[in-house]
Amino acid sequence: VSPIGNDVPTLWENAINGVSGAGPITRFDSYLFKTQFACEVKNFDPTSGMDRREVRKVDVDTHYGVASAVEAIVDSGLNFEEEDCNRVGVIYGEGIGGINALEDEIKSYALNPDNGPRFSPFIITKMISDMTAGIISIRYGLKGPNYVTTSACASSSNALIDAYDQIRLNRADIIVAGGAEAAICPVGVGGFNAMHALSTRNEDPAGASRPFSKSRDGFVMAEGAATLILEEYEHAKARGAKIYAELVGTGLTADAYHITSPHPEGEGAMRVMKMALDEAGLPFDSVDYINVHGTSTPSGDIAEAKAIKNLFGEHAFKLNISSTKSTTGHLLGAAGALEALLTVLALKNNIVPPTINHSSDDEDPEIDYRMNFTFNKAQEREINVALSNTFGFGGHNASIVFKKIEG
Repeated sequence: VSPIGNDVPTLWENAINGVSGAGPITRFDSYLFKTQFACEVKNFDPTSGMDRREVRKVDVDTHYGVASAVEAIVDSGLNFEEEDCNRVGVIYGEGIGGINALEDEIKSYALNPDNGPRFSPFIITKMISDMTAGIISIRYGLKGPNYVTTSACASSSNALIDAYDQIRLNRADIIVAGGAEAAICPVGVGGFNAMHALSTRNEDPAGASRPFSKSRDGFVMAEGAATLILEEYEHAKARGAKIYAELVGTGLTADAYHITSPHPEGEGAMRVMKMALDEAGLPFDSVDYINVHGTSTPSGDIAEAKAIKNLFGEHAFKLNISSTKSTTGHLLGAAGALEALLTVLALKNNIVPPTINHSSDDEDPEIDYRMNFTFNKAQEREINVALSNTFGFGGHNASIVFKKIEG
């Protein structure tokens, strides 16, 4: 469920064709805000994943998450009646959770204090960020590990990494893992505006997310969800599963530098990619593609570009790099899952989706353009190993290595 498609085929088609999901905000009247655009999910029916009675009990983030989980589970071919559901879990990542519902309830109380503390009986279930994982487990009767991971924009990458570890530790055979976010509301937009994190290119929403270009001025907020099914390899083979790729390595580090700014030399980003590749037992020159964090912020893009160049050396000029946030926008806590999904599709289809909105007269002197940022047009190439990077406020870094499945 994304700003450029509410199913995987549409998402992938629009990603490789460089379609932007950005446009004027419709969720609320934003005329007084510095940023008046975002990458909103469009034409979404919450009952596509939930019963109408359930819909009103949870916030929009959970609507998105459950719908994406339904699509993933259908695609996986899993029949949970044939599985030991004590060994099937749900681990989901959310950075903010039900901020829409919380904002609405506080506003209602503040405007009508004389009416007393009249709150919705569902405000807590709408607000808490673990509810998506809970609803998915209840729907399918999945009784294995079940929780939410929160590490700002790295949240759903953390969920995938935890899912991988739970399977490696033999605590589960299958984990439904992903992330959801829905923070396009006055508090969400206003809060990020106050910290000067969002682009204010109101005259050109579709061109606002421009990673690795000199004129970048912040990220474009997005919403949505993505779900992947992680399954122990022999278990997947035994049931004849359709396998897209193998997750072979993970890394988690902290910058320990600043609450919002990355380490200027990308020190934490460099360590997390090295950690993931070391765990995978793969050399640096085996990497064909990196789906970068690439938020289109002034400091973040430079730091990540430096990290890649310093870690990979000469090979940095031979691999492909792209930021799919240039099309989808930044899904905050759901970014890692959506970008992992796009990384897996790139690996499966041997196509690198582009980084859009760049021109040759908009180059940043602090970025080495000998690296192939896959600007403006998708590129076909053999992809056997790919990384997906996500970094979050607070200095959280996560990197995941995917490998083409053999045989």
